[in-house]
Amino acid sequence: MKRELDILVTQMHAGGIRYDEAVREFKKRYILEVLAHHRGNQCKAARELSMHRNTLRRTIAELNLDPAQIRSGLKRPSHSERPVYEQKQAVRT
Repeated sequence: MKRELDILVTQMHAGGIRYDEAVREFKKRYILEVLAHHRGNQCKAARELSMHRNTLRRTIAELNLDPAQIRSGLKRPSHSERPVYEQKQAVRT
């Protein structure tokens, strides 16, 4: 993994990406990953990130992430979008 990170950093530097842009993108991706892992639960994500949940909320706002969109992307599909399975009828004897 360290080697992959080294390659990525080299590519970003060669591509002219500034430090502040790189840090912002890393924060964004990392926070989204942790939030997805906790199904959008900001309290649990903040605990894993070792930050207060208010700090996480502020960081989400600074990064222009939409918490509602994060949660909606993780919800189960509605009944109309779920596949329909045939129910086996009980045979009466």
